[in-house]
Amino acid sequence: MSQPRVAILGAGRMGQALALALAHSGHRVSLVARRRHEVVPPLALFEGARRSAVEAAGIVILAVPDGAIEGLAGELSREGGVTPLHSVLHVSGLLDHTALHPLAPTGAALGSLHPLQTVSDPALAVERLAGAYAGVEGDDRALHTAETLAHALGMTPVRIPAGAKPAYHAGAAFAANYTTALVAVAERLAVSAGIAPEIARRLYLPLVRGAAANLESGPAAALTGPVRRGDAETVRAHLAALEGDDRALYRLVATEALRLAREAGLDPAAASRIAEVLAETFRPVHPY
Repeated sequence: MSQPRVAILGAGRMGQALALALAHSGHRVSLVARRRHEVVPPLALFEGARRSAVEAAGIVILAVPDGAIEGLAGELSREGGVTPLHSVLHVSGLLDHTALHPLAPTGAALGSLHPLQTVSDPALAVERLAGAYAGVEGDDRALHTAETLAHALGMTPVRIPAGAKPAYHAGAAFAANYTTALVAVAERLAVSAGIAPEIARRLYLPLVRGAAANLESGPAAALTGPVRRGDAETVRAHLAALEGDDRALYRLVATEALRLAREAGLDPAAASRIAEVLAETFRPVHPY
């Protein structure tokens, strides 16, 4: 049985990534954009052929920025190419299927498929998407379509209730975007400690990779460092060496680490000492 044709509207990184990965899985894919894009070979871009691509497809994926989803859905509704036989999905991690509400009168299945993976280079999409999770949501038929596509991509679909997507997406930001931001803070602190910038840029990467590998056993079991050991003096030394936003950020993250350490079995007395240090007031490092 042949795979249904897929029309992907939007030729950004995620649109191209999905087009390459779905084509690799045996789907016939049309990649459509309003204007000229550079696309990764062997992708072909269909410019100005949106309605014909939609009519020929069984699945339509809107791979456009969140703010453009509702407007594009309205255009598709007015064009008349979407029918009750279609499944229409968007790839936003934040918005649910109600962003496609202009298409409700068409009778099409409406939902969302959010690949929970970063794709900076579409050419690597097949390997990057395989093994990752995908948040899926929508009406029953759209859920079936989204789950089928996720499996075809080698991904594990996870159903997300429509109203819960903002919290789910905030979790993704913590796991990916804010981890990157924390590594940037670490790099800046290394430079302030006198380490050459070209070394500081790479200094903590093996440590980050090791921490990520440890997470297979869960955050509480993976936690290491002074908070997990109950080493209040090291935490105090860290706080004393930091100033302003860096000190405030350290307190916030260390407070969460303390919660994990308690969960992992840290001695209550040691946990209390850590909590006391985190609440202490420190003089400025460079008083005026």
